[in-house]
Amino acid sequence: GLDIAKAALAAGHKVVATGRNTEKVAKAVGESENLLVVMLDVTSSWDAEAAAKATIERFGRIDVLVNNAAGFYAGYFEELTPEHMQLQLSTSLIGPMNVTRAFLPAMRKQGAGKIISI
Repeated sequence: GLDIAKAALAAGHKVVATGRNTEKVAKAVGESENLLVVMLDVTSSWDAEAAAKATIERFGRIDVLVNNAAGFYAGYFEELTPEHMQLQLSTSLIGPMNVTRAFLPAMRKQGAGKIISI
């Protein structure tokens, strides 16, 4: 995600960079007038709606949505706890669904948009 954000900014695009820790995101991405940093926990549909609203308020549209959140647990599969499995599903499956659902209305309204899920 970080490399995508930096490359998009370097190419002159407007970027909304998200994460649970906005200070960490802002420090990693750097400063730019074309950058908006927004708090987003993809497992929260409320956060996703707030991120979509902030994006449209700042930039007026969304052309490309990149779903790139991930979580990782090292170890043997059979040793994963039910809580770890639930968190993995929430981040990798439900998260992109939350974010996509939040941004789709704006894309439909503008008649265009691309969604990339990594």
